[in-house]
Parts: sequence; structure tokens; C-alpha cells
Amino acid sequence: MDLQLEQLRTFSAVVATGTFDAAAAELRITPSAVSQRIKGLEVAVGRVLLQRTKPVQPTESGQIVLRLARQMTLLEDDALAALGGDPADGAGLPALPIVINADSLNTWVLPVLASVAAAQQVCFEVHREDQDHSIALLRSGTVMAAITSVAEPVQGCTVRRLGRMRYRAMASPGFAARWFPDGPVLAALARSPMVTFDRQDRLQDRYLELRSRRPISPPRHYIPASADYVEAIRLGLGWGMLPSAQSRSLEAVGELVELDARRFVDVELFWQQWKLRSPLLDALADAILAAAPSHLS
Repeated sequence: MDLQLEQLRTFSAVVATGTFDAAAAELRITPSAVSQRIKGLEVAVGRVLLQRTKPVQPTESGQIVLRLARQMTLLEDDALAALGGDPADGAGLPALPIVINADSLNTWVLPVLASVAAAQQVCFEVHREDQDHSIALLRSGTVMAAITSVAEPVQGCTVRRLGRMRYRAMASPGFAARWFPDGPVLAALARSPMVTFDRQDRLQDRYLELRSRRPISPPRHYIPASADYVEAIRLGLGWGMLPSAQSRSLEAVGELVELDARRFVDVELFWQQWKLRSPLLDALADAILAAAPSHLS
């Protein structure tokens, strides 16, 4: 196969932006040129690489090529940076696609990204995904690194432990007084509303499993934004599991109370990244690993 770098870079841009027109605008070429490069790449590989949906999606073969495209682009950007040149696509700065769980993003990772961006002159394409599901983006080649709860390394990746994030059952004082006058007994947990991040979020269910051997399915509110999730609990919409970094200040002023001091859910977090050696990717990893002990146990 004769895979040209401009074809790979264009393929990566199409997947990232979702359309040929958007990729053309990002790469500063015509949509016709984008189409020709993708067609040439598919001819070279001998397989269909894109599902022409809106947005476009890589096929199974396309996911393999996407991983290669991202690796080649990163290596090229590293080389150009070392030579003092500009990124080849003319966008201004190289970009690292990564996936981070919402609670880490909201509590401790953003300052790390800011410091790395300033020191390394890099942009980040951050995907927000639950720590239990982020690994799929790493496996598909959509991202180069992930904060995940999966300890088993994805093929072609390294994994290092970051630490443990502890979640406790929290509620507003008014909600606790109304629904749990006798504490978090099973009957009250079965009927009291709880706040869930989204349909993939199982933290509350994991707490309930600690309390009962039989399934409990109380009413649920779905609030899919980290800051709004905390606010919903503070306002008394329901109870939910929160890390101390999010609940500590509200506990201090009496706006949140802990429902069950004896039980909690610990989530182990890991940093997984491609084995590909890259100064940019290594700088990010070093910064994440250095910051984690101050925020995770």
C-alpha cells in the first residue's frame, strides 16, 4: 500500500469534523480535494473506510487507518516542532485528542491541560466520557490517551495508575430530612429520587448494591453535566454520589450532607496512552501523573 501523509491527515480531519466540507475548511483546501484524497486512500487500502452518514463514521477498517493517521500526524507535528517549523496543516498548533471523565475534568484536570498547553504550544481535543466507557474511544483510534477505570491496557497502549476517586452519597439537608428521617434505610432508598449523570452512570446503583442484595430501582433524574449535576443535588432534586472535591465546599457551608458515613464507592483511575513515543504526548502524561496524587487517594 502506498499511503500518502496528506491522505491520512485529510482522513483524520474528516472523521474529526464529521463532513467533507468541514474538513476542507479546516485544511484550507476545496471539498473536491478532500473527496479525491479520501477516494485515493480507499483505493490504496482496497477497502471502504468511511460510512457516508451525517456525521461520517469510520468503518471497522477505517478505525485502523484512523489510528495510523493520528500516529503519523503526531509524529510529523513533533518533527516540525523540533525543527522549529509550523504544523503541516497550517492550523497553527498540533492537537492531541484525549478522553477524560467528567468528574476529573471538572475537578482537577483542566489546570493541568492549561499548563501543558502553555508550555508545549499544543491544543487539546477533549472528549468527555464516563470513566468506564472511555476506553472504546482509545481502542477505535479516536483519541491518543484516556483517563479510564480500565486497568487492562488496550492493544498498543501503556497503562499507569493515577489513584482512587472516592464517591459518597450526598443530598441537601432538606431532602435528607424529608426522605431519610431515619437515615438511608432500604425502604427510603427504594422510593426516594436520585440524580444520575446519564444512562451509563452506575455509581448510584453500585452504592445501592452495597446496601441490598436485591435490585433497587428508585425514581431517577438524568442531569448530564458535571456542574449541573452537583447543583441539582444541592437544590434538592435528589441524592447522588459525589467526589469530595465537588462536595467539600458545599458541605462546609451546610448546603450538602452525607447520607451514609459508613459506605462509599471507590473508582480506580488509570492513564492509558499510545506506546508511540512523542514529546507532546509524554509531556501531557508526565503532567497528569504529577498532578494526580494531590487530588486522588
